Amino acid sequence: MTMAPERTDVRVELLVDQKWFAICELTDLIPGRGVAALLPDGTQVAVFLDRAGRTYAVGNRDPFTGAYVLSRGLLGTAGGRPFVASPLLKQRFDLETGRCLDDETVTVTAYTTRTESRVPGLV
Repeated sequence: MTMAPERTDVRVELLVDQKWFAICELTDLIPGRGVAALLPDGTQVAVFLDRAGRTYAVGNRDPFTGAYVLSRGLLGTAGGRPFVASPLLKQRFDLETGRCLDDETVTVTAYTTRTESRVPGLV
């Protein structure tokens, strides 16, 4: 018998065009791993939960290869800055700014995230 994952009333939201957009439930994310999500305009984003419980989101398209793979990248830190390393060529992108740590001329879109409770008093 397979049990359904425990759900919470806490969702992850991104700031898109000055409006909050719900992406998923917080319980849909696994610390240290990413997921891909689709925004209403068709843009793909990579959403992450780090092991400290912070959420991040950047564009999912790797600008060096054109492949939509950043959601499958590895999380890490460099100089105290959280990053995702592309699974293809290993360039690292700052999760807060989108700046490539290996080539300052390249960036991906970084989104502001928040966790929002649908139940008053939670989170």
